[in-house]
Amino acid sequence: MKIFLRLFVISLFLPAANSFAAQTADADYEAVAEEYIKGYFAARPLQGTALGLHEYDGKITDYSRLALDAELSRLRRFDDRLNKFDPTKLSPRQSIDLRILQAAVKKELFQMQDLSVFERNPMVYARAADLNIYVQRNFAPLEDRVRSIIAIESEVPNILIAARTNLNEVLPKPYVELAIQIARGSSDFLKKDLPAAIAGLKDEQLRAAFQVSNRKAANALNDYAAWLEREKLPKASLDFALGEEKFRRLLAQTELVDLSPQKILDIGMAQLKTEQEAFAKAAKKIDPNKPPIEVFKQIQSEHPTPENLIPDVAKDLDKIRKYVSSHNLVTIPSDVRAKVKETPEYDRATSFASMDTPGPFEKRANEAYYYVTPTENDWPEKQKEEWLTAFNYYTSDITSIHEAYPGHYVQFQHLNASSASKVEKIFDSYAFVEGWAHYCEKMMIDEGFGSPTSSSPSEEDVKRAAKYRMAQADEALLRLCRLCASIKMHTQNMSIEEATKFFQDNCYYEEKPARQEAMRGTFDPGYLNYTLGKLQILKLRDDYKAQQGDEFSLQKFHNELLNHGMPPIRLLREIMLKDQSKWDEVL
Repeated sequence: MKIFLRLFVISLFLPAANSFAAQTADADYEAVAEEYIKGYFAARPLQGTALGLHEYDGKITDYSRLALDAELSRLRRFDDRLNKFDPTKLSPRQSIDLRILQAAVKKELFQMQDLSVFERNPMVYARAADLNIYVQRNFAPLEDRVRSIIAIESEVPNILIAARTNLNEVLPKPYVELAIQIARGSSDFLKKDLPAAIAGLKDEQLRAAFQVSNRKAANALNDYAAWLEREKLPKASLDFALGEEKFRRLLAQTELVDLSPQKILDIGMAQLKTEQEAFAKAAKKIDPNKPPIEVFKQIQSEHPTPENLIPDVAKDLDKIRKYVSSHNLVTIPSDVRAKVKETPEYDRATSFASMDTPGPFEKRANEAYYYVTPTENDWPEKQKEEWLTAFNYYTSDITSIHEAYPGHYVQFQHLNASSASKVEKIFDSYAFVEGWAHYCEKMMIDEGFGSPTSSSPSEEDVKRAAKYRMAQADEALLRLCRLCASIKMHTQNMSIEEATKFFQDNCYYEEKPARQEAMRGTFDPGYLNYTLGKLQILKLRDDYKAQQGDEFSLQKFHNELLNHGMPPIRLLREIMLKDQSKWDEVL
């Protein structure tokens, strides 16, 4: 009897003891996470400013060898400290949080150790002083933002001196070619566009200081481009590939996808064939007598005039938003609309259409802009026409779905409105963020956007729906080609020329944009994540639907998906699926 009572008393205290242990472990983890975050932004202050943490304004990364070595040591220490936590001893939420942070640290370590970005990639330094955030958003009075710009510009010559010290003797040729373009473009931005962006500055003394720092920074960037052209381009190599082992580790450590590159490539090639067939099938509904690519070129000719581009995109954006709401596809957490505006002059060289959303910690500049790049008045008529083909009514709507509703903008609205932790709001999965936006393109078309509502649609209605399907398939083909080219270039010795032809043959791009896509793949192997993330979300949706049965709703699925920050999708399977045996079935 005494033994029974003793066991009974112990059993009463066990849940409390376990809860106390979990709380203690959680508190220990949270302290380490907070310490990591402070060091992370101290080393990357521009990211802090962009996220709305304005104690980092006016600061820039120290690219000296000493500082880079110190950051690498810091990352290794935190990788080791985080590995000592047992996820099973943490509360469920903090267990997820830990693994998000571990993946984020692994991503930074991969960049520094495996990609050797500071030794092999001269683009890092050409892009180091990205000052867009200081002119895109009015988070502080103009005078204060100009002071921050001056402080950062003053460091640009030092950054480019550090580049000459840090970079290897022989660099990958695509990196050097792109870095030369970026450095010269950055210099032009500083000389022409940045002064125009701060034209409202009244303080003449501040303006004079800006002119000095601006001239020195712009000249330093031009000198850097000339140095790369003179010293690095002649001896550059074509050695850019990661190799299979590193590629596998990139996926496993940063996206928690433990599949071989070959397995993912097989899936991608099969999907590419399926999407090409869908593209051709939709084309036949429009004109069975023409090849699919000719049909699509005809679709591209249906576009707004230069004068109507912004009003038409804005009108359609409102239509898309209403469709999302009226069909209960996902909750839109805020009534703050994304305002359609022309892309600022200083950003037009590199942007077609983009979302400018406030960071999750921004308290002041909370407006959101959907930027669309217009034609320029001095362009020849032929150039204007070519530019506007990309804004044909169907592709333009698919782009708006991706960028705004229910793509990036709605995702960021959910992030900002959620109770996500600081870790969840700062560190993102490439596959989650781009996978969600790309998934939305297909989901919206599948849910009837652009399709006739009548049970007996007219021929024109059927053709219109097919045009939307072709536009969506065209975007999917591009992203599938990225997936396949990334793996082939980094694990199977595919050359830039072969990758260029792959894009031409499989997503029907002209030579120049196809080569741009191939060049991007040399330094951004992760651009396979648009498709990888989309496929993971589709797989999770199928499994979640099977689990929920009659209780499944698309809106509930999407809301739950967006309610946990931006984690690797493998972790969302753990959060959303009850059957543990399915957690690792990411594809």
